[in-house]
Amino acid sequence: MGTLQRIALVIAIIGAINWGLIGFFRFNLVSAIFGGISTMPERIVYAIVGLCGLYCITLLFRPSEEHEREGRIQPTS
Repeated sequence: MGTLQRIALVIAIIGAINWGLIGFFRFNLVSAIFGGISTMPERIVYAIVGLCGLYCITLLFRPSEEHEREGRIQPTS
């Protein structure tokens, strides 16, 4: 897994944790961090999380590294 994929996955997981906090405790961490300033920083954070989530969809359709390695190794007879 490449560096960009790992970063996107971490940001998407952080976004999922924020949604879990909202759902279970009615606490929005992003709003708590940026709430006093304006809504623009919040919107930027949500947009980045959304883009990372969309990028992570591509991970579903990529072959795993294990399958790639198995395909390259020829069985011995």
